[in-house]
Amino acid sequence: MKSYPEAVALESRLRNCRNVRTLGVKSNFSDYSAEDAAVILSSRRIYYPTSFYADLLNTAGIETFPSYHTYQYVQDKIKQTSLFMLLGIPHPRTRVFYGKRQSAAIPQYFAFPFIAKIPRGSAMGRGVFKIQTFEELCDYIRISPLAYIQEYLPVDRDIRVVVIGKRVVHAYWRIAPEGDFRSNVAVGGQICLDPVPQSALDLGLFTALKCHWDDVGIDICCYQERYYVIEANMKYGKEGFRKAGIDYIHLMETLIENGEI
Repeated sequence: MKSYPEAVALESRLRNCRNVRTLGVKSNFSDYSAEDAAVILSSRRIYYPTSFYADLLNTAGIETFPSYHTYQYVQDKIKQTSLFMLLGIPHPRTRVFYGKRQSAAIPQYFAFPFIAKIPRGSAMGRGVFKIQTFEELCDYIRISPLAYIQEYLPVDRDIRVVVIGKRVVHAYWRIAPEGDFRSNVAVGGQICLDPVPQSALDLGLFTALKCHWDDVGIDICCYQERYYVIEANMKYGKEGFRKAGIDYIHLMETLIENGEI
């Protein structure tokens, strides 16, 4: 019988890792060869299976990395906020309004300006708006009847804490471009490698462990000397790793070899 490396992945994220065999993502499980199907079913853990296969493998009792819990909160700000509230994780004051009737009450709960976001599927700073007038609120409601509203904290930077496995592997500042409230690199934010306060690192790791997320970028801001978790990004970019001279592929190989993930 042919032997396979211990690490088996579906998505291509680890395709350059020397200790990972990537099988690819098939639309139908029946499209895998009998050999590959047997490898999946007999593996100790499947790496990057996609949200679809994470559900199936969890039901089948096969462990995944990232964890099943991690996949459950990908790009879903509503679920993330609800979980933060449930677990007592510090988070900007946030409320969800369903439908036009509820949305009409938003100014009763939030004073202008405030932040409005497309609650599901948005990432990289897109779908995030600073609402300063009632007219801007109406424009937002037209594109997102399900309104996700968050208090505006006037900061010009935030911190990205990347947790892989059960430890912080990288952390850095993201500074918003002039004239913008968003610090995302995709919209012009600059990465700064100044030391990150230990309190922010501790909060990022605490949040990831408490939420059972094992591959995540936790975004944190500091306002009036208090740290807040803004959101979690399970599809974080690698520019911060490149900027710091961290070889992401070598890092993942090492974490797999050491049994950390």
